[in-house]
Amino acid sequence: MQIPSQNVRKSMVYIMNNNERINEVIAFVRDVTGFLTFMGAFPTNGMGTGTKEVSTATANDGIDPLTSQGSLTLSRDGRFLFAVNAGSNSISSFIITDSGVPVLADVRPSGGTQPNSIGVFGNLLYVSNVGNAANRFNSNISGFRIENNGRLTPIPGSTLSLSTFNAQPAQVLFTPDGSKIVVTELTTNRLSVYSVNQNGTVTGPIINNSYGMGPLGAYFLSSGILLVTEAMSNGLSSYSLSNVGKLHVISGSVSNGQKTACWVATTKDERYAYTTNTLSGTITIYLIGPDGTLSVAGLIPSTPPGSAPGLPIDIGVSKDGRHFYTLNGNQGTISVFSIQNDGSLVRLQVAAWTRFPYFGSQGLAVL
Repeated sequence: MQIPSQNVRKSMVYIMNNNERINEVIAFVRDVTGFLTFMGAFPTNGMGTGTKEVSTATANDGIDPLTSQGSLTLSRDGRFLFAVNAGSNSISSFIITDSGVPVLADVRPSGGTQPNSIGVFGNLLYVSNVGNAANRFNSNISGFRIENNGRLTPIPGSTLSLSTFNAQPAQVLFTPDGSKIVVTELTTNRLSVYSVNQNGTVTGPIINNSYGMGPLGAYFLSSGILLVTEAMSNGLSSYSLSNVGKLHVISGSVSNGQKTACWVATTKDERYAYTTNTLSGTITIYLIGPDGTLSVAGLIPSTPPGSAPGLPIDIGVSKDGRHFYTLNGNQGTISVFSIQNDGSLVRLQVAAWTRFPYFGSQGLAVL
């Protein structure tokens, strides 16, 4: 197997088709201008959910069946890619080769049912499991060690419940220093915080109420300030996090006037944040103040006016900070934008891997 090299590895964008028969990672090569070219589809050896929702709490429209951020996640060094298989209750790990091809390294049971988000810090991985009616909606998080060959080793005693047995997780996310994990709970309007122990297990949760309703996507600034989208309040909130796991509101539910603000990412300099407003088909640009305060700075449709409307879900920013990408959940396409100095976006491309609209696709990871 080709050993990845940070110096020569291709720039890539990955999404996941979440197919109910054979889940696949869909790979695109990213050139220096940000444009994407389809490379291929790579099986996870697991199954997705197709257009079926993981919960009855959200509309069964096939646009965002996992209702999560982080279903497809890269390690911070870009060596590994991890995918959830919500239809077969497992997670897959891939080694990323110099050519950008993801090579399957391992498939492991997720420690629960219907996994929908993965968080990674160093060699530690945690996955959130939605649960289902058959096991009385036993939602949880579960931990793994990432070995040098990409294989995953379950951590004994690492599986913990969320704030309630039927809380629907939307994202599992490490703090910048890896000392804590935050889980957004879509249906309870809570943010559960766990402390990470030296042996990889976690303790908690410390339960915090979300400022707004429907917390879904989350993103930590390097300063430790937490941004959380609110799919039902249609806004973005910011928080500071104390050492004991308590969250304190900085800006609460800053509305963008759009529908279902679900995913969040920031520019490289962390001056601007982006949220995708799925049912409005738009992307909102937020200005982030030095103290973490938020204000709306702009808005742009995901797809060009006059074309088939794209309903954006998962998002990512290139490591050089020059380009922004979003997956259109009702098409299976990726909208590509150039990021300007003032945080505004200039649309460059809508990249496709199928000839026809593809519902059910999930996740987006930018290398």
